[in-house]
Amino acid sequence: MKWRKWNRIIHRDLGYIAFGLTMVYAISGFAVNHIHDWNSNYTFEKVMTSVGPVADISTAVTPEQIQLVLQKLDLNGEIKNTFPVSPEKLQIFLEENSIMLEVKTGEAIYEKVSQRPGLFEMNVLHLNKLRGSWTLVADIFAVVLIVLAISGIIMIKGAKGLAGRGKWLTAAGIVVPIVYLWIL
Repeated sequence: MKWRKWNRIIHRDLGYIAFGLTMVYAISGFAVNHIHDWNSNYTFEKVMTSVGPVADISTAVTPEQIQLVLQKLDLNGEIKNTFPVSPEKLQIFLEENSIMLEVKTGEAIYEKVSQRPGLFEMNVLHLNKLRGSWTLVADIFAVVLIVLAISGIIMIKGAKGLAGRGKWLTAAGIVVPIVYLWIL
């Protein structure tokens, strides 16, 4: 069997294998590239509600009263901190959420934080936050991409291959990042 046939077989089969990871990295790449425009990991929703009067303005809010507020909001979790914004307002910080509470009236603005399903997980993989064995998977994927790139440019011969217009397209793909970095 000729080497070009083996090249096509390897390129094709590695392409099938790499499809899923390529989609994860591409979709997450768009999300991470635009992190300054929107948070691709979490959604933030402000919910206005009332939990009823909590305390008189002249008295401090007790930890028991704060727990009662959390129960009324159907929240559980550890209270990280509280901050008296003013005599009338208390900010309550949880692990990922916060509540601005009008102590006398019980009006509350609850900032609800939720993971974006799918995108959060893709970003974890893309940014290698798992470390450990995922680093090995990511490294193998990088090698597969290198093999796909090399096998792809040598696949076709003649005027449409690397000896013809392929050399100009390959050069453009190399020059664009170099020029961009040089301009910076």
